[in-house]
Amino acid sequence: MAEALLVHLGRMPYAAAWDLQRQVSERVRRQEWPDTVLMVEHPPVYTVGRAAHGSLDNLLWDEEKRRQEGIELFMVDRGGDITYHGPGQMVGYPILDLNRHGRDLHRYLRDLEEALIRALARFHIEAGRLPPHTGVWVGEEKIAAIGVKASHWITQHGFALNVDPRLEHFSGIIPCGINDKGVTSMARVLGRPVSLSEVQPAVEAALADVFGFAWERVAPDDLERVGARLRQA
Repeated sequence: MAEALLVHLGRMPYAAAWDLQRQVSERVRRQEWPDTVLMVEHPPVYTVGRAAHGSLDNLLWDEEKRRQEGIELFMVDRGGDITYHGPGQMVGYPILDLNRHGRDLHRYLRDLEEALIRALARFHIEAGRLPPHTGVWVGEEKIAAIGVKASHWITQHGFALNVDPRLEHFSGIIPCGINDKGVTSMARVLGRPVSLSEVQPAVEAALADVFGFAWERVAPDDLERVGARLRQA
C-alpha cells in the first residue's frame, strides 16, 4: 500500500477546482507530494473536452437557456467530448503519477472504471463497461463519466458518478457525444434518494483497493502544511 492524500473540497466552483488540480499536479510531478485525490461537488456546469473543441454540435441549450438554468460552460484540456457536473454528482480528480501505476493511460481508464463498478456493487447495482465507450454503465445508460489527461505521466481530471443529480440538465447536451445511449443515476436505479455521504465510503474503499492506496485524509486548508511535512520526511 502506498500513501495517498485524500482531500474533500465540498462544493466548489469548477474554475477553482481546475486551478487547484494544476497546482497539485505540479507538486506531484516534482515528487513533493504523493498521489492525491480531490473529491468535489460542483455547481451546474458543462465542460467540453478536446474532442469537441472544433465544434459545439453536442451542446443543445443556448446561452440564454443555460443562464436560466444556472449552468456555466468551460472548454477544458481533458480528453472526451461534452459532459455535465452538478449538485448530487460525486466528482473525483485523481492526480496520480502513472510512473507508479504502469505508465499506461488505457489501463488507468480501466482501473477508474473498475473502482466505480466495485463501489456500485456495494449498493447491489450491477454496472459494467460498454465498449468502445469509456465510463461505467447500467445497461445502456451511463451512470459514471470518465475523462482524463496526462502530462509527464501525471493525471488530471477524472470521474463523475451520478449519485442523485438533476438528470434533466443532461438534456442540454448530447453527453460525451453519444446520441443513442441514456444517462442514469444511483437514485434512479435504486428508486430512492441517495446522498454523497452515503456513497463516499464505498468509492474511497474501491479506489484504495484498485490503486493500492493507504489514505491520508487532509483538509483543504492543511494541504500546504502536509506537503511541507512530506518534503521534510
